[in-house]
Amino acid sequence: MPTVAIERNALFTHLGRTYTDTEFDELCFEFGVELDEITSEREEATKSSTVKLSKEQLANLSEEVVYKIDVPANRYDLLCIEGICRALKVFLGDMDAPTYEVCPPSDEAASTVTVMQSNTATIRPFVVCAILRDVTFDEARYKSFIELQDQLHRNLCRQRTLVAIGTHDLDAVKGPFKYDARSPTDVKFVPLTHTEEGKEFDGKSLMECYETDANCKHLKPYVPIIKSSPLYPVVLDSEETVLSLPPIINGSKSRITLNTKNVFIECTATDLTKANIVLDTVVAMFSEYAAKPFSVESVTVNYVNDDGAVVNSYVTPQMYTRKETATVKFVNSLIGIHVDPLPMAELCNKIQLGPARLLPDTEEPVLEVTVPPTRSDILHAVDIAEDIAVAYGYNNIVKTIPKTCTVGGEQPLNALGDLLREEIGRAGYIEVLTHGLCSMKDNFTALGRPVTAAVSLSNPANVEYQVVRTTLLPGLLKTLQHNKSMSFAGGFKLFEISDVVLPDDEHVVTQTIVGAKNARRVCATYAGPTSGFEVIHGLVDRIMTLCEVAPEDEYVASSGNKTNKLVHCKEGWSYTIRELQTGESGVSGTYFPGRAAEVLLTSPKGGTRVVIGSFGILHPDVLGSFDIQYPTSAVELDLESLL
Repeated sequence: MPTVAIERNALFTHLGRTYTDTEFDELCFEFGVELDEITSEREEATKSSTVKLSKEQLANLSEEVVYKIDVPANRYDLLCIEGICRALKVFLGDMDAPTYEVCPPSDEAASTVTVMQSNTATIRPFVVCAILRDVTFDEARYKSFIELQDQLHRNLCRQRTLVAIGTHDLDAVKGPFKYDARSPTDVKFVPLTHTEEGKEFDGKSLMECYETDANCKHLKPYVPIIKSSPLYPVVLDSEETVLSLPPIINGSKSRITLNTKNVFIECTATDLTKANIVLDTVVAMFSEYAAKPFSVESVTVNYVNDDGAVVNSYVTPQMYTRKETATVKFVNSLIGIHVDPLPMAELCNKIQLGPARLLPDTEEPVLEVTVPPTRSDILHAVDIAEDIAVAYGYNNIVKTIPKTCTVGGEQPLNALGDLLREEIGRAGYIEVLTHGLCSMKDNFTALGRPVTAAVSLSNPANVEYQVVRTTLLPGLLKTLQHNKSMSFAGGFKLFEISDVVLPDDEHVVTQTIVGAKNARRVCATYAGPTSGFEVIHGLVDRIMTLCEVAPEDEYVASSGNKTNKLVHCKEGWSYTIRELQTGESGVSGTYFPGRAAEVLLTSPKGGTRVVIGSFGILHPDVLGSFDIQYPTSAVELDLESLL
């Protein structure tokens, strides 16, 4: 959860009220946020273990009381003092929720941005803009303005990878503006960090500076976002003055000061939806300081092709209000209260979801709320119910005993897994818990298996997290790989009981609407001076015994016996093993030829056999892929079939 630090005196000045620390803590709870810590600048410096200050430096730090407030991660409107105080004042009934007005531009040139689409599409394709007119800044407002941008960059903007905010003194530059992407050596300007010395950099030298300059270490994490790109995004005015090099730094010429009156805001992005949310949030928070509170001027963004023809155009900021609905019955049942429709509509005003009304001509009362542009977190009727619960008051909800009478218990599959963990552990195996994501190579190629369908990530963090595993074996083999320093003289035994995820082609029938399903598996490996085939075979027999599955009287020696009916079958479930022929199964490439077997489970009804797993000695190529230096045997079985 994001934490917002606010000076207590400034907070109470904004609220027009004063509280004791205990009273304000209770108010935060009622509103749905948490007062995490009460501290001061000096106290923070005293507790810090990374920065040691002298007594003189500590004496110069403020003792002003600071409240650190934890806010929900999706409440971007609460990331600054303006947003928190506005929300609390509406909650307390001290003010009505503001209505935001998007005004037509007063200067056509300053309210137009041209995007060179073919260039920017390769690096950061979107931009949205707005203009705040006649804004009055003081030191506290300016500090809050910067801190809100930092909070948004850390949270919604994902460290500027999705969205980067640039704010500029409109009177210091000249419109219309241009958003382009150019060669690093062609982008030349004095960055904000070097305003005093007035040193000019090109894009390439600036990236090198930020990577090494200790005074600019706060910008170093953002350098990799664009450094390797052949083109750098850049925002310019009509005189080719660089306003910003997103997502890194703004230009010195357009820097905002306490004397700035007109603010030009631009947000460049890889995600247009998030860019609009960020822009609307910044505008909503600081438009209250405009000469006409809660007003903003629109900016037209035109995308042009290489011939200069406009291929797309839109006006920002959007500042949309929208309608969402929830039935009164649903809200009451979810919270556990009994509030009539009209009082419920009045509660919506306390949490900035008003005006609310009851829809006419409906079978049951349906509440329609008005969602302001600052509440992008309202997506469903559940969100409406949650906010109404806050307005009603958590402490006012009467505790009741549920009318249903149920008996809880462990899921059978989990119970089986827990019992097997204990028994396999007693057999000398060490349990491991490996990551559910792996690379395509580890999941298929390294195991000698053909690449088949798997649940894949569209934007993996790195090559190790490309797909959701379809087998537990790579995790165990990588564990062996990372424990080569251990003694293998007496054999190294590992096991894991966990889920794999498989594509579900029958999802229409099985109701797994996501097209994938989990499957619980047990997998074990033995690595040592010998192959240990008999050790793994013994574990297979032990697992079957524990699951009360008896071996058949007659083992099938090879896959040449294609019969699906038992000749000599005991009562109940039974199992047999069958030699795994090369090329017969997708897993056959994992094992040494002639040293692997399938485990077949036989149903008492009809005697039909089903393959539930395989075991054997791993192929030398597989061991080489995972850099394992000892012969290794492995087994993997489907636990759900054993239920």
